[in-house]
Amino acid sequence: MKAIVIEQYGGKDQLKEKEVPIPDVKENQVLVETHATSINPIDWKVREGNLKEMLPFDFPIILGWDVAGVIKHVGDKVENFEEGDRVFARPATTANGSYAEYVSVDEDLLAGIPSNISFEEAASVPLAGLTAWQCLVDFGNIKKGDRVLIHAGAGGVGTFGIQFAKHFGAEVATTASEKNIDFLRSLGADTVINYKEQDFEKELSDFDIVLDSLGGEIQQKSYNVLKKGGRLVSIVAPPDEEEAKEHGIKAGFLWLEPNGSQLQEIADLMEKRAVKPNVGHTFKFSESGLQQAHELSESHHAKGKIVISVK
Repeated sequence: MKAIVIEQYGGKDQLKEKEVPIPDVKENQVLVETHATSINPIDWKVREGNLKEMLPFDFPIILGWDVAGVIKHVGDKVENFEEGDRVFARPATTANGSYAEYVSVDEDLLAGIPSNISFEEAASVPLAGLTAWQCLVDFGNIKKGDRVLIHAGAGGVGTFGIQFAKHFGAEVATTASEKNIDFLRSLGADTVINYKEQDFEKELSDFDIVLDSLGGEIQQKSYNVLKKGGRLVSIVAPPDEEEAKEHGIKAGFLWLEPNGSQLQEIADLMEKRAVKPNVGHTFKFSESGLQQAHELSESHHAKGKIVISVK
């Protein structure tokens, strides 16, 4: 099968097209024929070698942590899916990722794609959607009436976070550049802070939850907008425990755990159109297509998700 691989760490030019074996399928797995995948910042961070201690893969590495496609084969102990099903998933962390024509996926990580959702839309969801869900629901224990600040609302995690928070009945503020203000309001954001002209620390106070996807100074300032007993969850850098204690808040770092049941909950919300995927950019499944997609992701100027159309 065709795959886009890296055989050493480095820049986007390390992404190379190669013929590799179709992955084996264990008894609890299915083989998915990939129709679409998507780009996440972890893709190029792994490619650059920044996460090699956390994710010590052997070369060649097939990157990619989102897959949407059709089941072509089921393992002997798979009970809830069959050949021909349209599915999507965030596969388990492995060197055999989704920049490939076929991906093997554990049954418990799968969810069915709603009939009103395309493969490209479905591929934009798993990693970003599950990250936002676990930040707000699992860590944040979000409930109706909470006040939630989501940094970088126009990014992949941000767009889902805003919609999930509104679904749970929260009041939502977010930070963004001026060009994305109307877009984020259309997703349900009640307050959009133009970070180039406004200081969110001075504009906001008494929030229950902050979802930090930026770290550094932004994370530091975020303590000051939370009420006592509030929750700060970061997906980029572990918050300082002592500082969290001083502010009387719960703070932590979240590393996504793939979860098919949660992904199915998100799928059900998409089927009802309570949550809408946002595909901002689409590239072809080729060496040059993946290189262009990585370049765009690294620029931090993508709006919505970057998707790779495989079939």
